[in-house]
Amino acid sequence: MANPSSERRGLWARIAGNSIIRTMARPSVHFSLAFLTLGGFVAGVAFWGAFNTALEFANTEKFCIGCHEMRDNVYQELQGTIHWTNRSGVRATCPDCHVPHAWTLKIARKMAASREIYGMLFGVIDTREKFLAVRPELAQHEWDRMSANRSTECRNCHKPESMNFDKQKAQAVAAHKNQLLTGEKTCIDCHKGIAHKLPNVEELPTFE
Repeated sequence: MANPSSERRGLWARIAGNSIIRTMARPSVHFSLAFLTLGGFVAGVAFWGAFNTALEFANTEKFCIGCHEMRDNVYQELQGTIHWTNRSGVRATCPDCHVPHAWTLKIARKMAASREIYGMLFGVIDTREKFLAVRPELAQHEWDRMSANRSTECRNCHKPESMNFDKQKAQAVAAHKNQLLTGEKTCIDCHKGIAHKLPNVEELPTFE
């Protein structure tokens, strides 16, 4: 005959082994872990949301022309080009041409642009004369960057394989078929002055 006391001890052992019962017996430990996990998730979402919002704001034309160095110089030139006003109504803004669309490349570009913020804060090019003096160097940096990435920003809108060569002049057709499609050259090699004036070395001021 089974011992009643042994059966009761066995029952309590099974109850104590139940995970729900263990949780109820030590609620602070389990709920603290749950709140910590949930809190970390919420904090992560909030941080990512704030970071992405700031990143997207920094990727707008309004932000780009927030400093007079850009607003009073190259931005004025852009407004007189086909990238600003055209028959199709498609406008290219500053970040469309100067900020990569891929996230990792975009972050790298933003980090490199921190030097531009330094220049604004310390007045490196706070006058027209200073801007013109360093313009060839600034332009060359951008041309080199676009050459290195095969004019990725241009190709976000202009896809060579989608070009209608029947609508192009003979010279453009020859260049696009023989050099662009073959990879011999990229967009920036031939279209450096399409959105901004080319630096004229002979007209630039000199500084001692």
